[in-house]
Amino acid sequence: MTTPRVFIIRHGETEWSLNGRHTGISDIPLTANGEKRIRATGKALVGPDRLIVPQNLAHIYVSPRKRAQRTLELLGLGCRKPMPWQEHGDVMKAEHSGTDADIEVTKEIREWDYGDYEGVTSPEIRKRREENGEGSWDIWRDGCPGGESPQQITDRLDDLIADIQRRFHTHAIGKPKGSVKEPFDVLVVAHGHILRAFAGRWVKRDIAYNPSLILEAGGVGTLSYEHHNLDEPAILLGGAFMSDIVENVKEEDK
Repeated sequence: MTTPRVFIIRHGETEWSLNGRHTGISDIPLTANGEKRIRATGKALVGPDRLIVPQNLAHIYVSPRKRAQRTLELLGLGCRKPMPWQEHGDVMKAEHSGTDADIEVTKEIREWDYGDYEGVTSPEIRKRREENGEGSWDIWRDGCPGGESPQQITDRLDDLIADIQRRFHTHAIGKPKGSVKEPFDVLVVAHGHILRAFAGRWVKRDIAYNPSLILEAGGVGTLSYEHHNLDEPAILLGGAFMSDIVENVKEEDK
């Protein structure tokens, strides 16, 4: 039976992600190492016999931030439709026939607006709050002063999830394999906090519990359904990879 999937990819490493600085509205480019690792992710996980099959992609959602758009450019998906932005560098060539998926830039999957905490590390935030006589801080519970609340994040992600399911999954799920001619998988390229929240809301979980969900820079996760049922969304643990892990396995096999 057909079970559609959503692949979530966090953008590659930036100087701020290395330093632990909260990066919301700031447009910080990928580091050279970040670009290298995203290229490796594409080679390891994208292809007709790999985790992400380009021909099966129905749609690609991308954050408005350049670091997410650059990540898509380097995955080697072989996008035949133009990217809705001026390319930020060379585009990784595909080693396969590519995808006809539309690429949509949407503010619904932009990173959490950190407001007063933009560019600030978690230890610095805790120190600032202690000096100001404020209580402990948990972004999933408290949100960010001058930025977004957990409820605002929940609302915009719920809208995006409903859009994905309505447009790309409802027609395919539970149908006999081979009977669905249109592609049905979806790719989302965005950021750490928002994708962790997205995964939590996918399984209808209050994002206050989200510290237990981790997605490293350049990491890939897979969301799907249990029992081929649209009402049983699930996180597919076997589909969560990072390219360096895959590459290490290859080295050990030599």
